[in-house]
Amino acid sequence: MLDLRMIVADPDMVRARLAKRGDTEAPLEAIVALDARRRELIQETDSARQLRNEVSRRIGNEKRRPTDDEISQMRSTGDRISKLENELRDTQSALRERLLTLSNLPLDDVPEGLDENSNVAVREMEVPSVARQEPHWDIGERLGIIDMETAAGISGARFYMLRNKGARLHRALVNWLLDTLIDEFGYEEIVPPYMVRRETLTGAGNLPKFAADLYRDEDTDLWMIPTAEVSLNGMHQNSIIDVDLPLKYVAHTPCFRKEHAAAGRDVRGMKRVKQFEKVEMFRFVEPKDSESALDEMLNIAEELCRRLGLTTRVLKLCAGDIAFQSAKTYDIEVWSPGASEWLEISSVSTCGDFQSRRNNTRYRPSDGSSTRFPCTLNGSALGIPRTFIAVLENYLQEDGSIAVPEVLQGYTGFERID
Repeated sequence: MLDLRMIVADPDMVRARLAKRGDTEAPLEAIVALDARRRELIQETDSARQLRNEVSRRIGNEKRRPTDDEISQMRSTGDRISKLENELRDTQSALRERLLTLSNLPLDDVPEGLDENSNVAVREMEVPSVARQEPHWDIGERLGIIDMETAAGISGARFYMLRNKGARLHRALVNWLLDTLIDEFGYEEIVPPYMVRRETLTGAGNLPKFAADLYRDEDTDLWMIPTAEVSLNGMHQNSIIDVDLPLKYVAHTPCFRKEHAAAGRDVRGMKRVKQFEKVEMFRFVEPKDSESALDEMLNIAEELCRRLGLTTRVLKLCAGDIAFQSAKTYDIEVWSPGASEWLEISSVSTCGDFQSRRNNTRYRPSDGSSTRFPCTLNGSALGIPRTFIAVLENYLQEDGSIAVPEVLQGYTGFERID
């Protein structure tokens, strides 16, 4: 959520920065008007309460029964207070509803542009030649490790099943990523709930705007998480963090998304599915440390790709391509020789205090000053299906087998899939 004081103080600046990401219909005028009315109602309510208290105090000091006029005045003042409180409650609700529709403001160094064509490559490795080129869906079927047909029979289109050494390779990736992030980079492992309340998704920025993309149990109004970011972001909602920042969390969870927009060749194999697994990094940091934390998280994700021996490029996303809650985002893509394309394997973002304002997460600075909203950052480390794809296609041998990356061999217990 954007700072209301910032919107009221400089709505033209907010409008210009929202327009940078293609949002030209933000209800800023309505927000400013509602805030003005909210402040008027607070003042009128306080004045009415003060009048009622003065009359009550005068009667008490004089130790007498109130007159008929005083009773009438107290009654009408009470009615007025009740009416003002109801209007104030409605105004505050309407104001919050409109504030929740506003996306985060892109930082100044986010590239201009409204779609992925304006993203800027900041690092790119040379695409290597491969001994054999084959898409992962063909590799998986041939080796008996990816079973799309059985998955479709169980759940319908856009689900996958892994079998035999494919399942073990998948598990090895997860365990290696978790161990590396915990043991080398100091993250605390979390196993969070996979279903969350509406309030938690609202705090993360997924609701109300993206309800159609999410799975929900209507009886309980619990929602399946689209990413562990949602659960990790909600860990301190409506509370004050009472330990020194930063807090660094990592979680391995399934992710559930309806993927309405995907079409064409993106639906082949495991590239874009409705249920997948991901290892997610998440941080709460002091505002002064948010930029360095973003760089560090990006470096970690790149290092994981390097250790897997994958060819990568890093994109700085333009304003129109960053997520609703993001202020700046880098994508890491890996080369997929089987399909001759780049695949996003990680997205690392800083959200400023946008999410902590939405779910009222605060921290107490070590200098003893008043509580503040921390900044939040999130990053995939890594998305498992596309990491799995990259390993299959980049480690494909001339004889059709798959060589297991060295860092995973201690986890798989084998060096080759054939």
